[in-house]
Amino acid sequence: MTPRPDSRPFSETSPRPVRTGGRDEDAVPAVSPGAAGPKDPAGDPAPSEGKAAVKKAPAKKTAARKTAAKKTAVKKAAAGSAGKAVTKKAVTKKAAAKKTAKKTAKKAAAEPSGKTAARATAKTAGETAGKKAPARKVAAGKAAASEPVALRQDGPLKDHAPNWPGARPPAPRRSDDAPAGQDVGRAAALDPGERQRLLHGSHHDPHTVLGAHRVPGGVLFRALRPYARSVAVLAGGVRAELHDDGDGLFSGVLPLAAEPSMPSYRLLARYGEEPGEDEVETEDPYRFLPSIGELDLHLIGEGRHEELWRALGARPMTVDGVAGTRFTVWAPNALGVRVAGDFNYWDGTACPMRSLGGTGVWELFLPGVGAGALYKFDITRADGSHTLRADPMARRTETPPATASIVEESAYTWHDEEWLAHRAERAPHQAPLSVYEVHLPSWRPGLTYRELAEQLPAYVKDLGFTHVELMPVAEHPFGGSWGYQVTGFYAPTARMGTPDDFRYLVDRLHQEGIGVLMDWVPAHFPKDEWALARFDGTALYEHSDPARAEHPDWGTLEFNFGRTEVRNFLVANAVYWCEEFHIDGLRVDAVASMLYLDYSREPGQWTPNVYGGRENLDAVAFLQEMNATVYRRCPGVITAAEESTAWDGVTRATHHTGPGGFGGLGFGFKWNMGWMHDSLEYMVREPVHRKYHHNEMTFSMVYAYSENYILPISHDEVVHGKRSLVSKMPGDWWQQRADHRAYLGFMWSHPGKQLLFMGQEFAQGSEWSEAHGPDWWLLDPAYSAAGDHQGVRDLVRDLNRVYTATPALWELDTDPAGFSWIEGGAADDNVFAFLRYAADGSPLIAVSNFSPVVRHDYPIGVPEGIAAWREVLNTDAARYGGSGVGNPGPLKADAAPAHGRPAGIAPTLPPLATIWLVPA
Repeated sequence: MTPRPDSRPFSETSPRPVRTGGRDEDAVPAVSPGAAGPKDPAGDPAPSEGKAAVKKAPAKKTAARKTAAKKTAVKKAAAGSAGKAVTKKAVTKKAAAKKTAKKTAKKAAAEPSGKTAARATAKTAGETAGKKAPARKVAAGKAAASEPVALRQDGPLKDHAPNWPGARPPAPRRSDDAPAGQDVGRAAALDPGERQRLLHGSHHDPHTVLGAHRVPGGVLFRALRPYARSVAVLAGGVRAELHDDGDGLFSGVLPLAAEPSMPSYRLLARYGEEPGEDEVETEDPYRFLPSIGELDLHLIGEGRHEELWRALGARPMTVDGVAGTRFTVWAPNALGVRVAGDFNYWDGTACPMRSLGGTGVWELFLPGVGAGALYKFDITRADGSHTLRADPMARRTETPPATASIVEESAYTWHDEEWLAHRAERAPHQAPLSVYEVHLPSWRPGLTYRELAEQLPAYVKDLGFTHVELMPVAEHPFGGSWGYQVTGFYAPTARMGTPDDFRYLVDRLHQEGIGVLMDWVPAHFPKDEWALARFDGTALYEHSDPARAEHPDWGTLEFNFGRTEVRNFLVANAVYWCEEFHIDGLRVDAVASMLYLDYSREPGQWTPNVYGGRENLDAVAFLQEMNATVYRRCPGVITAAEESTAWDGVTRATHHTGPGGFGGLGFGFKWNMGWMHDSLEYMVREPVHRKYHHNEMTFSMVYAYSENYILPISHDEVVHGKRSLVSKMPGDWWQQRADHRAYLGFMWSHPGKQLLFMGQEFAQGSEWSEAHGPDWWLLDPAYSAAGDHQGVRDLVRDLNRVYTATPALWELDTDPAGFSWIEGGAADDNVFAFLRYAADGSPLIAVSNFSPVVRHDYPIGVPEGIAAWREVLNTDAARYGGSGVGNPGPLKADAAPAHGRPAGIAPTLPPLATIWLVPA
């Protein structure tokens, strides 16, 4: 979509007005275009009424005089008075200009930059005369750039502009009077083609045309102010009126002495009909040198800028003592780029950006624009059409469905120094890692980040989880995607607060000793026309081959991992979340869809790689670069892959080549999707049928040490008709809960780390819905079955407590020496028994009985040298809602061999339960 050209009048680039004049606050001014009037035979524009006003004598000589006195003043000015810019021709044509104002306005509407202005003007000259010129939303040059912009949002956005029905722009300030009288010469006319490019937004370097430039005879000043009636230069205490060149362009040559540096100056634009009315004094954006360094541009060109968010996007800063915001964007195939925002009423005509060499980066420093300002980039495509796009590097966005980017500057002070200092002390795969997966918008619907920070850390800490994993928090337009279709890769979703609010949540979790993992989605992005898709009119972030660009399953576009700038965008994004928000780990979504060219594609729908294979070599290189960069820059941070195939070396180091000829992908962990699928296939069977699927519970140990695994019971397993975890179980309510508890006990003792989705910790019976989140009412004491759900949650708390305190359950998770089967073939009994070992040899025995019968004195072979064993966890305990069958006293080992071991014990196995035993 393109913006409505008549949706907002132009204003100067300043977020807040400072009103010092005495005009009525409630007056709603009309807009007067700055287009040229009819041309005289010589080809110069004939002064319109507005131009005549520009060229009047100084206010103190003319303000109180009538028409006759004004003519006298003009004659004096022509004879050499201070008002030399005023000509007799301008005044004598004033009456004619008034009579033809309506015709002039219609002609202005036909000019390239006059279209917007003409729509905003009054329909007749009488109406124009009866209204004041538009107030401009600006601030004094010294106003604080960080002051946020307050917007009214009465409804959804239309054409990307804020919805301000009937709103008027705020009143501008009036400049202090400055002495006039400086000679202003005529500037050479702009080349028509260059003029057209400038007004159309297709000029690659507007700074060569606008601003101040030394020319023979002085300094040429040129400004583009589409709705101004006059523009003056304020320099050295002198006010010099520029000539009106039409279409909002003003220029003039001042006979300033040659100096090594350009003189300091400001611009004074007048939008009112009379001198001194609705005047706005601002800095000129086109007097500043590029504010992005050569090293930044070099690294961007190479695709190696690991802190890309510091170079691209909108960054408040002070340049030459002037506060403002630097805007930069990568759009290599654009004819031109302009900045549009609430600071210029979404009309970017006066804010064209310059192209910086061959990097494809466009830049503009806008004085007076600060944190809180809304903006987008108005991009001119190769065919001359325009598209208004959100900033790919925006660090803050409007709350969906609004789509504008917001200038952001963090003011947050962190308090998690202790956490960060100790985070890297122990290798994650040799430490306890128990993860609670959370969808933040629905965990407690309606809470902000800061409100969540008061509840989530306490809840997770009480249950004993070591980490939380947040489903994607990057900005996304459709809540039903759960965050997996991202448009704002550098912005936490605004649904729950600001980026600093999100920092506060992470900080509070760290202060409670809880790590924060985050789902990260570099595989694809949605097609929204205001976001990344065909960003500059070409396939920029996506692949140029439609067969490679289109994701066959999700209706999205896949990133072009073969383009260095795109890889840089994503690698820097991974680093950004870890460094700017102190994220402790990234779970990378949909890795399998990235690795294979034929993913969800039939023969003939994909093209093999250069070796004739189906591997996406570009994606492999990207994942290796991302992992290597994150682990190098962010000590203690982990990455985990959601990879559902048997790709070799997902968690192998990138410099170690595997049997397939590829180096490892470099992830720290891989989700064990095979274990999840097989074990659930076993659990959904009636106990009488489980013996026929016994190998589905044991097969995971065949490959358990091929990667560093996380065992996930994630959101994907409890939605879309798959039922919640407890509802998957067969039998009546008691059996379902018993199976649920026994399965969690098996999961927590199996090699690998654990991940459990919210709601499953208290056996929620319904599927998860992002619309309402977990069924917390099940824990309400007033509910008759609340004890059943509370019992399951109590078990999860004890599982985490014993797990964290028992190194045998996590210290050798990735070492075969940490596991040994005791009984893996008792299919008829539905029994599994195995040993786990710590690095010092300390053992734990886990026994699961997935049949609904009690098995008394069940023989279990144990290591020799341990006289007795005691039960430290029993999922059938009465306090968890079980039957209370167990082994309250120590179990003495006898010399009777069992399961090939020299000693054995004979515990009682509760029905549908898991027990853990340790040396007494």
